[in-house]
Amino acid sequence: MDPRTKRIHKEIEKMAKDAPSNCSAGPVKQDTLDVWDGTIIGPTDSPFEGGIFKVSITFPKDYPFSPPKIKFQTPLYHPNVDRHGNICLDILKSGAWSPALTLPKVLLSLCSLLTDPNPDDPLWAEPADLIRNNPQEYRRIAREWTIQYAS
Repeated sequence: MDPRTKRIHKEIEKMAKDAPSNCSAGPVKQDTLDVWDGTIIGPTDSPFEGGIFKVSITFPKDYPFSPPKIKFQTPLYHPNVDRHGNICLDILKSGAWSPALTLPKVLLSLCSLLTDPNPDDPLWAEPADLIRNNPQEYRRIAREWTIQYAS
């Protein structure tokens, strides 16, 4: 078994044993381990609370030396997620990625991003501006999107 496949098998084991309580992920098909579906339940005390957010996860050919490609499939109103589901999170960038990171840690980081958005490094300017200038309106719109798309 090649090192990449071996590592992905370890990720399956880690998700079974050590997944964050509000996350799940696994291969789409048993015979193709490099494409996964995941679910994140919106964190408590966030406008995403209780929402069910689908993510797609693709492991690159040189994983774990490059980060997995993760995209939100469920629309959400967030400064660090654009309208296409692309995510701006430092650990998902090649320069900040470490092979020591595991998928449960990455999913936990995504949950943290939902709780604590970073308007200073946005992919989407509109929610970033609202967080800075009218946080109550940002929370209202994010909650509205959660109810509309993630219920």
